[in-house]
Amino acid sequence: MLGIISTGSNYVFMIMCAIYAVSCFTIFLPSSEKRQARRMNRQELFMFVFHFICYGVLFAKTFDVRVIFLYLAQAVFFKVLIFIYAHLYADSSRIMMNHTCFLLLIGFVMLTRLSFDKAVKQFIIVVAFSLAVLVVPFIVEKAYWLKKLRWVYGIGGLLLLATVFVIGTTKNGSTNWISFGAFAMQPSEFVKIAFVFFIAAMLEKKADFRTVMITAIFSACHVMVLILEKDLGGALLYFVIFVFMCYAATGRLVYLLGGLAGGAVAARVAYMLFSHVRIRFAAWKDPWSIIEGRGYQIAQSLFGIGTGGWFGLGLTQGRPQDIPVVESDFIFAAIAEELGVFFAICLILIYLGLFIHFLKIAMDVEGRFYKLVAYGFSICFIFQVFLTTGGVTKFIPSTGVTLPLISYGGSSVASTLIIFAIMQGVFMIAYKEEEDYEEEEQGIREEQQTEAY
Repeated sequence: MLGIISTGSNYVFMIMCAIYAVSCFTIFLPSSEKRQARRMNRQELFMFVFHFICYGVLFAKTFDVRVIFLYLAQAVFFKVLIFIYAHLYADSSRIMMNHTCFLLLIGFVMLTRLSFDKAVKQFIIVVAFSLAVLVVPFIVEKAYWLKKLRWVYGIGGLLLLATVFVIGTTKNGSTNWISFGAFAMQPSEFVKIAFVFFIAAMLEKKADFRTVMITAIFSACHVMVLILEKDLGGALLYFVIFVFMCYAATGRLVYLLGGLAGGAVAARVAYMLFSHVRIRFAAWKDPWSIIEGRGYQIAQSLFGIGTGGWFGLGLTQGRPQDIPVVESDFIFAAIAEELGVFFAICLILIYLGLFIHFLKIAMDVEGRFYKLVAYGFSICFIFQVFLTTGGVTKFIPSTGVTLPLISYGGSSVASTLIIFAIMQGVFMIAYKEEEDYEEEEQGIREEQQTEAY
């Protein structure tokens, strides 16, 4: 009976997620404010219905009353968070808020299915940081001195990144964690925020060759520290952020092409110098020949995705636990196995819609510093999605990068919530600029009409 309920609910999930994914793009079409509000309300309704059905299936599987309490706590949290933003920041992006909540609830659902204790821990972290970052949009909107702290971002971020060499611990082969008793933090997740601010502040006034080279040296130091920590995914993410932000700041294609060529050379050098790079490359190239060793994780991921097929086995009906570290690095494989490849594609489209929204914010805001900040976080966000989904599907070698807002990991979800709060602040700046421009235009038209009479 549970199998029928779980499999049948998958079709409901696919239809709802498909409609939601399509709405991520239709909201960019020109329309009245009332029609946009109806679209946002529809997204919110789909989100809560999807959440309710998912936890209904999870409860039917376990009959654990704790699942009901966790669902109720999450539903209240999402509703309160949406209410707070709507009233505290009337000019904030409701699109971004809806997508944030939808991605978070997908993560909560999958973590509850995989590990109830980890789901509770993730929920507590999300609640704490969601409340903590409520002040961030206000700071971004009002604190115009942020662009003056360029060396604070650069040197401070580099020092924080290097602390793992003194008090760091090793997890999954990478020495990129700091532990204080039961508390553990991954500095690179937070330093990437300072890294984007550093590049934006450096290239805000002028982007001549000298300034770009100084920025490149500091960026290379960040990347080298991450390579020494064996955090390959983080190193690649930082490098790509630098290359694309330089291109955005200068408009010169030579920086983009030169950066990509330099990255290819650096990848080859890293392959020759570091054994862990060669191991991951071998696991990507032919996981079947070493399936009992390093190839086991990616092989199990492909088995799970293939077994799920287009429509999935149904929530709770798969075997995602067979994939090592499935709650964090490979949660996308668990989603594809149980909810289906079609659902997984819709999820990617939601990420893509959010990326386009970020780019639109970057284009709309007038200030060059905020424009570069928004563009940098746009690249950071979508490239992280690419690294995760590409590694899980064997499109690229696995890099150990988490799926934003869905994967288990306190540092990852906390840093992403900070980034989203910053983007809300930049959106509010762009919205205010647009309002000022419209008022100015209206004033000019009224003045012209008065002169005509």
